[in-house]
Amino acid sequence: MSRYGEFLHLTIFGQSHAPAIGMILEGLPAGETIDMAALQTFLDRRAPGRNDWSTPRKEADQPEFLSGLVGNVTCGAPLTAIIRNTNTRSGDYDGLSVVPRPGHADYTAYAKYHGFQDARGGGHFSGRITAALVAGGAIVLGALNRAGIDITTHIARCAGISDTPFALDDAAALAAQVSVLESRDEGFALLDASVEEPMKTAIRAAGSEGDSVGGILETAILGLPAGIGEPYFDSVESEIAHLAFSIPAVKGIEFGTGFGFAGLRGSEANDAFRMTAEGAVVTATNHNAGINGGIANGMPVVFRTAVKPTPSIYKQQDTVDYIAKKDAQLSIQGRHDPCIVPRAAIVQTCAAALAVGDLLTARYGTAWMERPTSYRREGL
Repeated sequence: MSRYGEFLHLTIFGQSHAPAIGMILEGLPAGETIDMAALQTFLDRRAPGRNDWSTPRKEADQPEFLSGLVGNVTCGAPLTAIIRNTNTRSGDYDGLSVVPRPGHADYTAYAKYHGFQDARGGGHFSGRITAALVAGGAIVLGALNRAGIDITTHIARCAGISDTPFALDDAAALAAQVSVLESRDEGFALLDASVEEPMKTAIRAAGSEGDSVGGILETAILGLPAGIGEPYFDSVESEIAHLAFSIPAVKGIEFGTGFGFAGLRGSEANDAFRMTAEGAVVTATNHNAGINGGIANGMPVVFRTAVKPTPSIYKQQDTVDYIAKKDAQLSIQGRHDPCIVPRAAIVQTCAAALAVGDLLTARYGTAWMERPTSYRREGL
């Protein structure tokens, strides 16, 4: 399915080499103003062909709204937008319908769609489709910002080089880090500027060898009210993970201390509660990333994802030929990122925004969008 959300719905559609990709966002109330300049900024951060460490395919990625707006204001109808594909080279993918790329969705698409899949540019499995996810998520993120909720992602690690981690246990320091990231216009999201060039150099080096590299993305959600989320199947972790794994190449996720919990005792892992002078309940540490029992406790939510190296590489690889029913070798053509981690950072931010928006709508209806400064049930 290419649709997410129980109360705030996003549908994405299109293929990498089709005339366009697009999204339908349902559940926004009438009267919401869409900041088109901010939306374009988010799309530009994900867009291809803007630098020498990403794919050379260039796309403007300018959304065209077909319904749901009068001017820049929502009218209550589903919000529909397309993003045109203007720079495709479909001939580069000749043969991939029967000789799959290792690590890519070529074979599984063949198995599911019986050979009728669109192999050009990866079809609807392509990371190209995340532009539509960013378009929808950026609109929801704008509403979240007005409601006092910030979501930001940085490159925690790439090509074996690490950035400064988020200050998980210090909410004030974390808020300062988020401000630093949000003040940066350039798409390479880092806290430590000194590691930027080494990371870019490592990405370029892998690309020059016909190879690729992966990394880790870390996202912080600030201002999420206590009480958001449901036990078990619709927990905060479940919803965020659902969206995180919709990003191509994401293969793992952890919240807070994550897999580090395995080496701790309960006395070390528990986050002690305390009361502030203003009467708010907070925790002294934040190992659990602001979530207990699947429900937000009001502390920052911090999670990390593992992003695998781009599977489309230029090195010769072993594969098979479906039709000839024999082993084969493949050297691909086309234009591909030697690392998708930098461009995926804004995608992860927007994916998290969609999850949080749906969770808020489940609890508050559209009040959090219509009354962003007064929707919360005080006392929590």
